[in-house]
Amino acid sequence: MTDVTSGAAETRLRRSPLHDRHTAAGAKFAPFGGWEMPLEYAGGGVLREHTAVRTSVGVFDVSHLGKARVTGPGAADFVNACLSNDLGRIGPGRAQYTLCCDDATGGVVDDIIAYLHGDDHVFLVPNAANTAEVVRRLRAAAPPSVTVSDEHEAYAVLAVQGPRSADLLGALGLPTEHGYMSFSTATLAGAELTVCRTGYTGELGYELVVPAGDAVAVWDALFAAGEAYELRACGLAARDTLRTEMGYPLHGQDLSLDITPVQARSGWAVGWDKPAFWGRDALLAEKGAGPRRTLRGLAAVDRAIPRPGMAVYVGDTRVGTITSGTFSPTRKQGIALALIDTAPNLTDDTEVEVDIRGRRAPMRLTRPPFVNPSVR
Repeated sequence: MTDVTSGAAETRLRRSPLHDRHTAAGAKFAPFGGWEMPLEYAGGGVLREHTAVRTSVGVFDVSHLGKARVTGPGAADFVNACLSNDLGRIGPGRAQYTLCCDDATGGVVDDIIAYLHGDDHVFLVPNAANTAEVVRRLRAAAPPSVTVSDEHEAYAVLAVQGPRSADLLGALGLPTEHGYMSFSTATLAGAELTVCRTGYTGELGYELVVPAGDAVAVWDALFAAGEAYELRACGLAARDTLRTEMGYPLHGQDLSLDITPVQARSGWAVGWDKPAFWGRDALLAEKGAGPRRTLRGLAAVDRAIPRPGMAVYVGDTRVGTITSGTFSPTRKQGIALALIDTAPNLTDDTEVEVDIRGRRAPMRLTRPPFVNPSVR
């Protein structure tokens, strides 16, 4: 999360178009990526909000996420020559997880969802704090025929997640039958919106991309119908526990300019056979030589809760660092993602120790996810 150190800094935080709705619901706010966003809600809290997504349905306001549009003749080919994944694997109406990597080092500038509308139109959803940098890099590389526009505040994004999400959206007349990582357009409460079968929780879910001016009407429509489906508003704290249970990386912790896709085990989001993408040479070299460290899962043996930055040991030898760590409401134990050195040749189920404020806590290496995914 972004640190806020003064009242002047607080005034510069952006706010979601749903800020008043969150205030009325008793939200506790926190700065995140330059935005003031709900962390949790009164009468809920992280555990109840987390459980709602795993058992019924929750809605997150993730309007802080970036929005950028790449248009013009050859727009899709241009994006494909810059970002890591291969847009040629999908067609119009599909979305794809991809990475913007530094061309020199292969480090991750950001992870992004790309919505492919056609050969001349790609809509990108980067992370809040990195949107300006992603847009800057794309604009600097774009040919004259291609326009890259920053539309960060033009749209709200609502993530409707959980096993009853399709029932709720279906009751509102929204499309729900399209496949995973595909999108459709629809209308709700007079607003034209995009409904994409994506999410960051490991559950069946949809993300609604809504013009900012229509966000309140769509939010109200969801809650007017949502009581029958036990809909609960959820904040970013529950979003973090849910994504960690799935082993989904968070940029700035598990991915960064210092952590490559090869180290983060995100090579599946790289089009290795493409002739060009940013960071290609550096990543191919690292893949060939083998990374010096890789992202692994850890599960606590006792009641310890790992946190980012904590050191991981085998005996007296430090072998890694926690990048994400939390208490898993589903498993009722501490879980973590950690960058672990490859040199010791540690295998899954190996017991290691994590330094928690001077106490060594036993944990076992494991391969995420920590829960069974239900995204499809």
